[in-house]
Amino acid sequence: MPAQFLINIFIALLWMLLNDEDELRFITFLTGYLVGAAIVFLMHRLFGERFYLARFFAVIKLLFIFNVEIIQSSVHVIKHILSPKIHIRPGIFKYETELRGEWEIAALALLLTLTPGSVVLEVTPDGDAFYIHAMDVEQSKDNLIRSLYTFEKAIMEVTR
Repeated sequence: MPAQFLINIFIALLWMLLNDEDELRFITFLTGYLVGAAIVFLMHRLFGERFYLARFFAVIKLLFIFNVEIIQSSVHVIKHILSPKIHIRPGIFKYETELRGEWEIAALALLLTLTPGSVVLEVTPDGDAFYIHAMDVEQSKDNLIRSLYTFEKAIMEVTR
């Protein structure tokens, strides 16, 4: 991926030099960068790797998914807080993950802990399972597992 980025920068600089302008302008560099990105995208299969901006878009997608999950979890927790009687059954359950590597597991644990209503208590020594405390296991376990699966897919798009 660094080779693709460097080629893209080289194309942008070449674009700036070949334009007949009296002074260097950022818009000229940006135009060259966009042209270079299109060229590198068309040639990325020659490098044997995926297009380098795909990881950037995957990070943006992960942040969007995280924000949606925070809003949904916050609404769920607020409904429980504002109800006249609190009918929750907190509990702990085990979730086995497909993620491998310290960065992937840490990212999933942090994303889950930051969403309201759930906390990662422990990660197994092998890193293949989490013990999760949920605010209401009976009602929110299915939603939490769905969120975990969505986070897993998004994290794998970023890291792999």
